Amino acid sequence: MNLLLTLGIALRALRKNKMRSSLTVLGVVIGIAAVTTMVSIGQSASNLMQHEFESFGTNVIVIFPGSHRRGAVRHGRGSKLTLTAADAEAMAEKCPSVLAASPIIGAGGQVIYGNSNWSPKELVGVGPDYLAVRNWGLRHGGFFTERDVNSAAKVCVIGRTIVARLFQTTNPLGETIRIKNIPFRVIGVLEEKGANLMGEDQDNIVMMPYTTVRKRLYGSNFSNVHVILASARSIDRMPDAEHEIRQLLFERHNIPPGEPADFEVKSTTEMLNMLNKIMGVMTALLASIAALSLLVGGVGIMNIMLVSVTERTREIGIRMAVGARGRDILRQFLVEAVVLSSVGGAVGLALGVAASAGITQVLNLLTSGTNWPVVISFKAAAIAMLFAGAVGVFFGFYPARRASKLDPIDALRYE
Repeated sequence: MNLLLTLGIALRALRKNKMRSSLTVLGVVIGIAAVTTMVSIGQSASNLMQHEFESFGTNVIVIFPGSHRRGAVRHGRGSKLTLTAADAEAMAEKCPSVLAASPIIGAGGQVIYGNSNWSPKELVGVGPDYLAVRNWGLRHGGFFTERDVNSAAKVCVIGRTIVARLFQTTNPLGETIRIKNIPFRVIGVLEEKGANLMGEDQDNIVMMPYTTVRKRLYGSNFSNVHVILASARSIDRMPDAEHEIRQLLFERHNIPPGEPADFEVKSTTEMLNMLNKIMGVMTALLASIAALSLLVGGVGIMNIMLVSVTERTREIGIRMAVGARGRDILRQFLVEAVVLSSVGGAVGLALGVAASAGITQVLNLLTSGTNWPVVISFKAAAIAMLFAGAVGVFFGFYPARRASKLDPIDALRYE
């Protein structure tokens, strides 16, 4: 008996009991759909994080100031300002693996233009190389220079959200805005970045020279900065850049060997790898839980096939009486089990793809401003279909073997 004939017989047998066959494959359908959905959503989250880290900047290294200790109590990171703008300049000049570095000083306040006012999400003082570090372009105008930094010039560069909120149809270049009653001339407009992973608007930002923020907004002459961003020359040189920065700061801050550092160095690549590992573990865990329903579906297939063998005992006896061999009967029932599981796998795969797309759209609606990509894992789909076939073979073998071992005489006498 050839395979095509066996497949035709199996399909006819399954069509006779459509309702029972449908209920039998339900567990497989749910299992495959759940596994496909979990893996796809996990990969979508991983791709979204990758995009967000790329939008933050290429090969970015973040240098935080150290923590302050009072008695036995150690305060949080950044509680002690230990970094200076000179540290950032030294990184760019003396670290061969560092492309650029920029000090950052955060501030707060309202931005006023005419009769309109707005509170930006970020009001920051940065260095001239900040855009190079963040891989951020300018839509209009220019950025401030070393001369602006040295003179603490009252100039600023704004994001697209600030343009929409304050200027609307007016060209902002050359216009004057006020921050804490201090006039600032707009010299540039940033390219649109959109929302970050947390849904925060990255274009709701005003940038000024860090010296301007320190002297004019804070009224301070101290040289400390809140954080430093540096960019490695390539992703392959990230470890070298981190090592060079640490060595440089140990020397500049006169930290003896064996003493704790008064700074902390973190790279976006390190953060992304950590998040990807967490997402990978969570996705694998959820997929494993979802895969348990495949075992339930397999048990259902085995039970129904055993019932089918009992119901068709006389049919098996007749087939053997006219020349069918035991292996033909074995193959017939095994094919039926594989067809059941494969059909369930195909339906589950289609439902999983649809569910992945639907959940992605819901996530985009709930997290306004983010753009979750629809990711269909073809590798996971192929594995799911192979697993579905394996379930049919594994759970269908015992009923098929039992049918093939029936005695023809006893089978013909069965009522």
